[in-house]
Amino acid sequence: MGRSRRKSLENHNLEAYIFMSPWLIGIVVLGIIPIFSSLYFSFTDYNMLSSPKWIGVKNFAQMFQDAMFLRSLRVTFTYVFLGVPLSLLMALIVALALVNPFKTVGPLRAIMYLPSLLGGSVAISVLWRLLFTQDGLFNQMLLVFGIHGRSWIGDPRYALYTLILLRMWQFGSPMLIFIAGIKQIPETLYEAANLEGAGYFRKLIHITLPLLSPIILFNGIMGLIGAFQDFTNAYIISNGSGGPMGSTMFYSLYLYQKAFASFKMGFASAMAWVLLVIIAVFTVIVFKTSAKRVYYEN
Repeated sequence: MGRSRRKSLENHNLEAYIFMSPWLIGIVVLGIIPIFSSLYFSFTDYNMLSSPKWIGVKNFAQMFQDAMFLRSLRVTFTYVFLGVPLSLLMALIVALALVNPFKTVGPLRAIMYLPSLLGGSVAISVLWRLLFTQDGLFNQMLLVFGIHGRSWIGDPRYALYTLILLRMWQFGSPMLIFIAGIKQIPETLYEAANLEGAGYFRKLIHITLPLLSPIILFNGIMGLIGAFQDFTNAYIISNGSGGPMGSTMFYSLYLYQKAFASFKMGFASAMAWVLLVIIAVFTVIVFKTSAKRVYYEN
């Protein structure tokens, strides 16, 4: 009986491995091998036209002497640390407004979520570029109030902020997560607060926000990771140049230029690993600081 049971388990395991094999092959071929290959290339001089030549940490040393690399870091940090909090704030405000059921709440939630589906597309990036040109719709709206605008996309002082606005516009996914979190807060807490005479803002500060802390943390980390990797919007809006004057040169865009315009695959691989470390460090910092606050508040 024991042998037959063992044989049956082995057969079930074999079947499981067969069904898992496409995923296992995919994760090895498309995940593990490219990751370790890029780690090796980061220590080489490699241009895709000749064999990689080992140069040690020279790519990393050159990277931090590259003015455009340092500028891309500054632009990306500005984009991340302004765009992510503002996007989360928009998502929370809209979630609070749409959490209570009313006749048209379903269609409204769908409309508010739509930008998250479209925001990273090429079509929306092209539309956004047209929106903020000299003759764009935004300036046409300003003319109604007698204000003469400028080419916001073409001005290095404001170009990055148009991309931050686009990031804010894509608040649909965190909004839905906030709505789900708010619905899980026990109604008895609000009833008790009403008996104590607490108003809306006191309930928001002392009940809603503390109990939403884990969800705010989750949305913040996911937004942070996504924002560091944003590429399409900056590429389309700046025509791949990162202009004007490098004001929209995202880290990922500069990495793309080095890899596929200059064919410096070794340098680009080094940049990719630096980006991985940056994302990991900031994710750990946000998680640790926020997790402690969540622990003490709850």
